[in-house]
Amino acid sequence: MFSKFIDRPVLSTVISIIIVILGVLGLISLPVSQYPEIAPPTVTVSANYQGASAEVVMSSVVIPLEEQINGVEDMTYMTSTSNNDGSAAINIYFKLGT
Repeated sequence: MFSKFIDRPVLSTVISIIIVILGVLGLISLPVSQYPEIAPPTVTVSANYQGASAEVVMSSVVIPLEEQINGVEDMTYMTSTSNNDGSAAINIYFKLGT
């Protein structure tokens, strides 16, 4: 089998060029993403306490909810915000694949 390539060096060159061209075409046409955007699974809890300030919403709504949510299986972390219009939001982030 190798004798064909030794006896015909032009055949070896042509096959090598074809392989290189196919590789370049594959490189150009295949979509490659080095770092795909992966968002962790998220749950958002929203609450509304009309007429309350951000501090009141935080102490009477957000903190008790956070205490109950804390320790949920596969939870990585959570963030919370409260506003002076009486609204609050708690974002709970989970491990990938859950």
